[in-house]
Amino acid sequence: MNKEQEDFMRAAIRLSLEKMREGFGGPFGAVVVRNGEIIAQGFNNVLRSNDPTAHAEVEAIRKASQHLGTPELSDCDLYTSCEPCPMCLGAIYWARFRKVYYGNTRQDAARIGFDDAFIYQELEKELPDRAIPMQQLLHKEALQAFTEWEQQEENKEK
Repeated sequence: MNKEQEDFMRAAIRLSLEKMREGFGGPFGAVVVRNGEIIAQGFNNVLRSNDPTAHAEVEAIRKASQHLGTPELSDCDLYTSCEPCPMCLGAIYWARFRKVYYGNTRQDAARIGFDDAFIYQELEKELPDRAIPMQQLLHKEALQAFTEWEQQEENKEK
């Protein structure tokens, strides 16, 4: 790890502490770095916003994507104060980050009450066997939107 990487991680850690102390949410912070510069930052804002998706990584990804005008962040790195939860991990893969650096582990998070093991276990189960059952409805009607998407020329490049 070099000094610049340490500085970016310290920025994420600083956000986790500052915003937790201000009552926004849990102790999590993240920064998006492109070409050696922080272009976006996020912190856990679940409690203040009453939004269960307002995790540090998701907030930073949203801001970086808006700043760059693209949903693809493949030339960016993410520095986050903790190993990402399953939701954030999904967002990280959708954004196509080049690399992710993290401070605390998911085991560290579990020790203070942020245990994602249940979600990881649920992902392994068949849909009807999950704690929140899922049932498919109106499949043929829903496919219409997918069919139209597929037919749009501008979407064929994606």
